[in-house]
Amino acid sequence: MTPEDIDRIIEMAWEDRTPFEAILSQFGTSETAVIAIMRTNLKQSSFILWRKRVNSGTSQKHGLIRLATINRFKCTRQRAISSNKISKRS
Repeated sequence: MTPEDIDRIIEMAWEDRTPFEAILSQFGTSETAVIAIMRTNLKQSSFILWRKRVNSGTSQKHGLIRLATINRFKCTRQRAISSNKISKRS
């Protein structure tokens, strides 16, 4: 995995509306692997804050508990991100 891919996975993991399923679809990286990437690339305090937010119930990171009104994989600015593979599909 390239450093650009890791940076994009971290960015997607920080976005509350981007589910783990989108990361899996785009990069083939499971939720467990995303957690490991976050653990190794963030400061411990940042990782703990991220985990609290993901598990707080307000995050939409898990597809099964995601609100039915949210029916997209990407954030509104995702097309502008050059390393995004999903936005480049026709």
